[in-house]
Amino acid sequence: MPCVWITACTRAQLDEPRRRFGQSDPYIGENGCGVYLPEDYFHLKASSTIRLGRYTCIPVAKPQPAAAEGLAELSSDLGTSVVPLRSLSQRELSQNTGLPPREADLVRQRDFDELFFFAGASESEVQEFREEAKRRQMVLLPAGAFWSISCGASLAKCVRELGGLYDRALRAHVLRVGVRLAPTDTEARTEAEWPGAAFDKTLTIEERITRTQALTHANADPEESAHPDEAASPAVDNQEEGKPTERRDRNRFYLHAPDVWNELRHAIEGSAHGKPTF
Repeated sequence: MPCVWITACTRAQLDEPRRRFGQSDPYIGENGCGVYLPEDYFHLKASSTIRLGRYTCIPVAKPQPAAAEGLAELSSDLGTSVVPLRSLSQRELSQNTGLPPREADLVRQRDFDELFFFAGASESEVQEFREEAKRRQMVLLPAGAFWSISCGASLAKCVRELGGLYDRALRAHVLRVGVRLAPTDTEARTEAEWPGAAFDKTLTIEERITRTQALTHANADPEESAHPDEAASPAVDNQEEGKPTERRDRNRFYLHAPDVWNELRHAIEGSAHGKPTF
């Protein structure tokens, strides 16, 4: 069963972890900017491809320097100060990313999107920046402590492009099962929406759950509901009359639950019913 990583990282950042984990499947990189196919993975031609290092890439966004130039023009037109990561010195880059110098340098070796941060912009100026970027058909997304801007990134389109190749290769509809972390508050307030329609099924992992959420995950002891705002361990571990309880929402999981990865695997395999899946 192929495991396709969806990441904001660059090719340079992913080389080492892919090698370490023996990952040889395609991945979607730079916040939905392109689909990266290992050499000779598919003996099929995609609609449009470019060569990037060892990968054949299906570009969804425009390659650099389109995003860098678009960011500079947008900043100048609006009079809003921004700082692209590629403009920082090695020491400044390391300080801002919290990474060792060598790893920090890999962050700015980007094929499509441009990472930056606002310099003293107010919330209203940031909102105006986002709205104008959208009018210019640029995609602006939160990226941790930074922002990502691209000319046309689309996770949904990446999934459709890659899914189409799997369908053609296997001559059947390959189920698309997406596994994602629950969105942060910042992501929930922006347009960083998960393209649920592009997947046949989505499984969500919660990094932190409150007591109220825990009660939704399982048939917990009713007396514990008196403290709904307390941080809770996964309610899948609760027991009632000596019997393990079950999660009510079968598509949501708690990151720190002891058996979370086995539960995820069973959920994915249960979705497939013998059909090819990625």
